[in-house]
Amino acid sequence: MPSAAERAYARLAIAGAVVVVGLLGWWIYVRFIARKPPPPPPPAVPVTAVVATARDVPALVPALGTVLSMDVVEVMPEVTGRITRIYFKQGQEVEAGQKLFEIDPRPYQAALEQAQGQLARDRASLAEAVMDLARYRKLASQNSIQRQTAEDQAYVVGQDRGTVALDQGNVAAARVNLDYCQITSPVTGRTGVIQVGLGNFVQPASAAAQAASTNSSSSNGGSPAGSSSGTAGSGSGGSASGSTALVAVTQMEPIFVSFNVPENQLATVLENQAKGPLTVAAYTAGGQLLATGTLSLINNQVDTTTGTILLEATFANRQQRLWPNQFVSVELTEFVRKSAVTVPAVAAMTGPDGEYVYVIGSDHKVKRVPVTVDSNQQGIAVIGKGLTAGEEVVTNGQYRLDDETLVSIQQPASATPGQSSAAVSAPSASTGAAAGQ
Repeated sequence: MPSAAERAYARLAIAGAVVVVGLLGWWIYVRFIARKPPPPPPPAVPVTAVVATARDVPALVPALGTVLSMDVVEVMPEVTGRITRIYFKQGQEVEAGQKLFEIDPRPYQAALEQAQGQLARDRASLAEAVMDLARYRKLASQNSIQRQTAEDQAYVVGQDRGTVALDQGNVAAARVNLDYCQITSPVTGRTGVIQVGLGNFVQPASAAAQAASTNSSSSNGGSPAGSSSGTAGSGSGGSASGSTALVAVTQMEPIFVSFNVPENQLATVLENQAKGPLTVAAYTAGGQLLATGTLSLINNQVDTTTGTILLEATFANRQQRLWPNQFVSVELTEFVRKSAVTVPAVAAMTGPDGEYVYVIGSDHKVKRVPVTVDSNQQGIAVIGKGLTAGEEVVTNGQYRLDDETLVSIQQPASATPGQSSAAVSAPSASTGAAAGQ
């Protein structure tokens, strides 16, 4: 059994060993562990960003429209004859009253002169009859002739007066027919394809219909003598164009666009139209602005088959960028949202709980913020709630983010040196203005 001294020595040896092990552990900790640097923080996620801005944004109603001319006139001949002159080129702009065609006026000039000659002869006969009537009445008052003779002469005067009136009507009709030989444009507009050539024989629609009726009642199977066998616009002298229009003149300025909007927009349209004409913009299928006009017609009934209401907008079309029967994209500006908070549409994301954006804090860490998007048009999202003007939001790289993620704002590839990311990515005010033109 060890003695007390031996036990004391053993305890001292154990204590010394514990001290040595502790000192060794402390040395190892100080030498290898305490001096090891902490792990680096996760790298910042590269993103692009813009600053939310406040601007006036139009509330737009998109639709598909058709351009229609206010007046399309098919120029028809009023008299029968051959085309002797054409005063314009097809596709040319013409004014109302401008000469287009001339039909050979010689037969109608001769008819006018005949009617004038007949009128002059009958006026002389009337003058003679009036003079005889005055003489007969004087003689009858002197009982030199029978009263019946004077009365008969009065009837002759009346007949001659009727004949003169008839001649005057014939002269007026002949003059009208002669005027019809000069065919003028009834409206200001653009001419289409000329359907007849010089030398073609033309006739009014009524004459053509009568000729067709006569031809159809002919018993033989061949074409009757004098039937119209030529086609309009053939250009061969002597061919007949029947009742075909000589040319169509289409009014280009102003012009209107017809389109339909859902009936649930009717109340808003009526309310704002009462305050002043609403603006309508017409675009190509590729989104190029063609012209801006004003709403001029709200139809008086809803189409029950489609649940839409027909609207029409009038465009000055001075540059003639709108063409009749052209299909266009239409945007009706119902009203303008004042000082609305806007961001690019790509900044607003949609998740299980609704729409949200990532807002960048002053420490370059992001926070997921729920928002309400009132509208999304022209690539611009109008934020109703959740965001204020001046806050910076992420526009690209959101799928790698979460709350408190560190980000580094990158300059978009389309930016030029010296431009900030906010200046490049933020939608310009002119874009919003163009949407409301």
